[in-house]
Amino acid sequence: MPKFDGVIEAVRYKSGKIDLVRAYERRGATFSDRVLLDRKTLMERLKKGKRFVTGQRKEFLASTFNVGKSVKLAGADEKQVVTTLERTDRDELEGVPAF
Repeated sequence: MPKFDGVIEAVRYKSGKIDLVRAYERRGATFSDRVLLDRKTLMERLKKGKRFVTGQRKEFLASTFNVGKSVKLAGADEKQVVTTLERTDRDELEGVPAF
């Protein structure tokens, strides 16, 4: 899999939209501790070309992850959604547990 800038391990939805995601972000050759990103911040990073994937950190292996699907923006400007699916009209990160 190509290089990625962040790994989303958990999500919180509110009224059908992402409220928060719990993620790890790339910091040079390694990754951050867990960070919380709201929907607006996540969308800004995706618009800037940052690549996020779903996944889980491997226990005791620092910056090593079990990687899932790529996260992308879909839809027109005001109706953009954050998703891992090909076709959808709402925020959905497939297989990502809620917190």
